[in-house]
Amino acid sequence: MQLRIPGPTPCPPQSLQAMGRQMINHRGGEFAKILNSTTEKLKQAFQTKGDVFLLTGSGTGGMEAAIVNTLSPGDKVLSVSNGAFGERFADIAEGHGAEVIRLNFEWGKAVDLDAVEKTLKADGDIKAVLATHNETSTGMTNRLKDISAVVKKFDKLLLVDAISSLGCINLPIDDWNCDVVITGSQKGWMVPPGLAMVSVSEKAWQAHAKAKMPRYYWDFSKAKDFLQKGQTPWTPAISIFYALDTTLDLILKEGLDNIFARHARIAQIARNGVKSLGFSLFPEEDYASDTVTAVNAMDKIDVSKLIQVLREEHDVVIAGGQRKLAGKIFRIGHLGSVSEDDIKSVLEALSKALPKAKKS
Repeated sequence: MQLRIPGPTPCPPQSLQAMGRQMINHRGGEFAKILNSTTEKLKQAFQTKGDVFLLTGSGTGGMEAAIVNTLSPGDKVLSVSNGAFGERFADIAEGHGAEVIRLNFEWGKAVDLDAVEKTLKADGDIKAVLATHNETSTGMTNRLKDISAVVKKFDKLLLVDAISSLGCINLPIDDWNCDVVITGSQKGWMVPPGLAMVSVSEKAWQAHAKAKMPRYYWDFSKAKDFLQKGQTPWTPAISIFYALDTTLDLILKEGLDNIFARHARIAQIARNGVKSLGFSLFPEEDYASDTVTAVNAMDKIDVSKLIQVLREEHDVVIAGGQRKLAGKIFRIGHLGSVSEDDIKSVLEALSKALPKAKKS
């Protein structure tokens, strides 16, 4: 089966084999070696010299951790959003008592940097900015470097959802002055769901020292204290650590630049392929994601039927649209363990399935 959704993504054989190992003592020396190994390798993949923590939970848990570790109830937060996951980030902050200023842009359209600057200039009390690097709901990548430049002009915290980009699309965390960056194990890291990985800058630690939002399970201080002992505060997803330690070796052996180039190359094949079948991309093409391609169904295709035919007759699994885009787009994931041949076979299956999914 070809699993081509934005996540979970396929696991290579090395990943699956690693997970078959017996359990070990998560307070013992063997686990400490794995934790230290994965942490150091993740720092290379994150392109940071700062702290990186592995938290057992989903990417959304990592987003919540970013909020509660750096903010207090009543803090003003600017949410820069142009998709479903940008809205989720804002909802999490609001749910924990932050005063969220929602700067929403049309889904699939670029962030207006002038609007971001104008908002930050008008309200000096804004403490942090929430941004999504890669918005899988719309198949687009925001220009995070440019967003960061505006945010840092006003010396604000920058909290970044990079769940579906980090490790696949270039994001040099230190160079771009990102304060907390979140990713999830089931995306480009080629292992099952269950780990959220976060980086924490010095500026984020300064905010953490004053932050008053309730936190316990997600507390970065606890994560840091236990990491010094080669442990996690709570029982970790041990099998996924086995797998991640293995796939990080694959990632570093391939090389980050080669991985970014591979994803860009495969994404272009996907974009060209769907356009050759008569479709248009949902986002502005200059912002089209290298990890997921979102395609307009153009009222000609029954998306549910297309997904069904691909799955049942071609062993290919793709995703539909989320929320207001349900039935209007379909999405092809191409991140992590993916080759040019993989995406070409998906496009071939798509061309065969389309006649059966056309609206009458």
